[in-house]
Amino acid sequence: MMRIALQALAAWAVLMSGAACAQTYPARPITLIVTFPPGGSADLVARAMENKLGADLGAPVVIENRPGAGGNIGIAAVAKAQPDGYTLGIAAAGVLAVNQHLGRSMGFDPQKDLAPVTLLSIIPFVLVAADAAPVKSVADILETSRAAPEKLTIGHGGNGTAMHLSAALFTQMTGAKIPLVAYRGSGPAANDVLAGHIGLAVLDLPASLELVRAKRIRPIGVTSTKRLATLPDVPTLSESGVAGYDSVGWFGIVAPAGTPPSIIARLNDAFVKALRDKDVAEKISALGAEPAPSSVEEFRSFIAAENGKWSKLIAEAGIKGE
Repeated sequence: MMRIALQALAAWAVLMSGAACAQTYPARPITLIVTFPPGGSADLVARAMENKLGADLGAPVVIENRPGAGGNIGIAAVAKAQPDGYTLGIAAAGVLAVNQHLGRSMGFDPQKDLAPVTLLSIIPFVLVAADAAPVKSVADILETSRAAPEKLTIGHGGNGTAMHLSAALFTQMTGAKIPLVAYRGSGPAANDVLAGHIGLAVLDLPASLELVRAKRIRPIGVTSTKRLATLPDVPTLSESGVAGYDSVGWFGIVAPAGTPPSIIARLNDAFVKALRDKDVAEKISALGAEPAPSSVEEFRSFIAAENGKWSKLIAEAGIKGE
């Protein structure tokens, strides 16, 4: 009886402690670690929300850029931080659903050491062709890959990136034998497709949008399941003949595992409100991203589905980490 009473008392103490945290949180500035350099998509999305978050939470949100190792360095710091809601991170698809399947040493377990807060934004990609390339559609790509495979390669933003996996998914689903060429980022890949050094590339919108609008490179299709408001005349790859194709980059907010559920709920509420704010949503859309507010459970399920999808592709395609 004494043991049962002590266990009940301990449970009550934990419950009351969590309630007290929720009532006083936040009592000081919150650090939001961005795992990419200033000026990148994740950084700009964070800064678009910064003021709204601070006003809603009643405490400043301080953005700290910690790039490196495909996002592992910054999120490792989040995973090892005190689970008190004062250290958060913006994690990309690579950290939460890809890197561990590439055999990369991460220094933490993204499933065990992190608590999901909300999906933040989705970033579709565009499959583009050089202006001089002999292809104008998915059908042209497949025909050329069979008749003259030496004429085509697909550039992408780096080994293991979402752009790389998007290109690999395209060749897997179509059966096209097209070599994939890794670049150090979307910008260099865009430059080479613009110069005609490679026939095709999977690019993110910041690197491709103005080139497409200026008709300097030819868009074949977008990688999302629906057309983009910024490129309404460009079809999806799925509607262009690769039925069911769906591959996007994304960012989400995570906290250290063990953060009290009441604090996670408070943070989710603040981020969702910010993402649904008209001014914030317009700023994010202007970057070529789409706001994607979600519940905690929706984000958890999304991460699990992305892990299943990409671990399967990585194994079947024999993709290795650098």
